Amino acid sequence: MEEILRDYGAHSVKLVVALFLGILLGLERQKSGKTAGIKTHGLVSMGSALFVIVSIMVSDMFVVSTIFDPLRMASHVIVGVGFIGGGAIMVRGESISGLTSAANLWLAAGIGMATGFGFYPLAILVTVMALMVFLIASFIDKKTGRRLGDQE
Repeated sequence: MEEILRDYGAHSVKLVVALFLGILLGLERQKSGKTAGIKTHGLVSMGSALFVIVSIMVSDMFVVSTIFDPLRMASHVIVGVGFIGGGAIMVRGESISGLTSAANLWLAAGIGMATGFGFYPLAILVTVMALMVFLIASFIDKKTGRRLGDQE
């Protein structure tokens, strides 16, 4: 019983970290007035971590009787988030919007999966890199007087 409680404690930390990193990604989108903001990114990241954690736990439960690959669940998370991202993309004539938000949701899922597998440094590094992309794009927008985000 003690081992189970210890596992839940470790998994709870993974979920909190995934939620926090997802919220950081969503903060920029919300600040930019996009529909997929803090809540969506936080939930996608935490949900992805949850699916990975459940996959690992189930794999550990049945390790003797069957082969269960935790990566199969992760691959389905990618497909599911692709479906959500597809809903964020809008095409109006020659204009496309929501593409950056969809890519960011896909990235939030990847960060959640990395966190769920316990790869904290990787998840944090990718979050920082994604935020740098937004920072650099904003800097370029200001310097050129152009709104690059209009076509996202």
